[in-house]
Amino acid sequence: MGQFVVVFIQLFVTALWLVVIGRVLLSWVNPTFKGPVGRFLFESTEPLLAPIRRFMPSTGTVDFSPLVLMLLLGFVVQLVLFR
Repeated sequence: MGQFVVVFIQLFVTALWLVVIGRVLLSWVNPTFKGPVGRFLFESTEPLLAPIRRFMPSTGTVDFSPLVLMLLLGFVVQLVLFR
């Protein structure tokens, strides 16, 4: 049972990481996130990115919250792997 949980967390974090990368890449092309793919990427990542943005200082047009989220997700995977 323990191995299942570890693999599940790894897959979940990997999928979430890919969704965050997809959002970042789409924001360069379509910053309004119109369309079904844009809405999905926005709605699935915004609940995680908004709290990070509240604690970070404003940097103008560059949003570092996806980078912080990806670092936190990597930290979670490391905790699960090396517990």
